[in-house]
Amino acid sequence: MDSVLDFLLTEPLAATPLDDVAAAWTRHRVAANRFGKPVDVAIAGGFGADRLGYAFLSGYQEAVRTLIPDLPADELVALCATEAGGGHPSAIHTTLTEELGSYRLNGTKTFATLGMLAQRLVVLASVGTDDTGRNRLRATTVDVREAGVAVTKLPTTPFAPEIPHAMVTLTDVAAVVLPGDGYLDYLKPFRTIEDVHVLAAALGWLVRVARASDWPQTVLQKLLTVVAAVRGLDIDAPSSPGVHIALGGTFEYVARLLAELDSLWASVDSVTKQRWERDRPLLAIAGRVRDQRLATAWRSVLPDTDQAV
Repeated sequence: MDSVLDFLLTEPLAATPLDDVAAAWTRHRVAANRFGKPVDVAIAGGFGADRLGYAFLSGYQEAVRTLIPDLPADELVALCATEAGGGHPSAIHTTLTEELGSYRLNGTKTFATLGMLAQRLVVLASVGTDDTGRNRLRATTVDVREAGVAVTKLPTTPFAPEIPHAMVTLTDVAAVVLPGDGYLDYLKPFRTIEDVHVLAAALGWLVRVARASDWPQTVLQKLLTVVAAVRGLDIDAPSSPGVHIALGGTFEYVARLLAELDSLWASVDSVTKQRWERDRPLLAIAGRVRDQRLATAWRSVLPDTDQAV
């Protein structure tokens, strides 16, 4: 099996432009056949992408597969949590009910990344409240071909417009229930898992840009250093305070590195440069939530100090 670090430095740059998500997914699957760990697949998939949006595709898909390893390898998957009130557990009103051993979903997910193209959905739903009034969640999977699934395309976002989003309405839809708690085992860890894999894919894409644009070897060295840091995060423990603290440090390093690279974008082809300027905000998504998780992580390990992050 290849070393992903050697791969980034020696793999020929794919010259064929990617015309759509289907083409990007096909190229991603080629990368997936060369590496075993989802984070390495994300890195290699990002390297193969010709824009940051398609690198995001690689990171997002490998994040979902880290969360649920048994998902079919060849299917695009969308995680569906967000509803009209947001993505907080208390805002999830889609219901999961059981009758004679059959599970059914009813509700509407207002923002599902890749929902228009996914063949399978991972749906977070409520099974009622516990004794304290907290919403009890379960995670389920749904084949989009099931009766009662309606997918409505949403307007494109200002950045990464190639990645479609959708509203998903579920009306008495048959579902497969996954083991464990929907919040603790799926929704909560996914936020960290997604951060790791999307960052990994973005770094893979930046190495591609650096090589295509003949950026200095010192830049490649710095990019590989942060790739190695991302690979070293203990993604098997996504709720660990140490993982959140290390991830926070990694994002800080990446922010400083991107600032250092600003002057080098003049050497990049105009199309790639314009896309970068448009899509760069993608890397700042959920930054406030990450900061909150980082502050909580510091309080959990140093409860008697007020940590500034």
